[in-house]
Amino acid sequence: MSDMIRRPYTFTDISKDVIEVLDHLELKQTHLVGISLGTIIAREIADLQPDRVSSLIMGGAVLQLDFRSNLLMRLGVAFKHILPYMILYRIIAWVILPRRNHKEARLLFVKEAKKLYQKEFLRWLRLAGELNTKLSDYRSKVLQIPTLYVMGEEDHLFLPTIKLISAEQRNSELVVFDKCGHVVNVEQPDRFNQECLRFIDARH
Repeated sequence: MSDMIRRPYTFTDISKDVIEVLDHLELKQTHLVGISLGTIIAREIADLQPDRVSSLIMGGAVLQLDFRSNLLMRLGVAFKHILPYMILYRIIAWVILPRRNHKEARLLFVKEAKKLYQKEFLRWLRLAGELNTKLSDYRSKVLQIPTLYVMGEEDHLFLPTIKLISAEQRNSELVVFDKCGHVVNVEQPDRFNQECLRFIDARH
């Protein structure tokens, strides 16, 4: 157990933890909903056990890092032992959610970050080294699972890539929320829930 606590995180390890929960609950089929970084976990589970995933819902999907995103990750890694992790988190929050109407999502982002200890934050930050390779692998595969991408029109870091990817995938649908940033389920929760239920209901 101590080795598991000390070893670096990988997206595969985290996804297998979720699969263990599904096994424990004896869920043979599931609809996966991921938000932001959680969309990577959802996609990894879909790659590991595609027959088990009835559909994917990707809110604020992350499938490619642009120049700004990569720079942000590199700065975080470079200054991780210099700046307190909460300062880094606030910088990340402002870059991802810069507008006034993103304030609620931004404050929630920071509030949840406070629950992490410095060492735990650093373990998550180390995932940045795996991220570009993992995302490139996802983009190279044709996803057969029905997928709903729910994005905000103001998600300046990730929406452009999702528009291209969703246009290429036959089983995918893209819904873009007006006047909304990256964390769509926080900024427009009622509409997000409605879109999720509509998409899931259509699979039955």
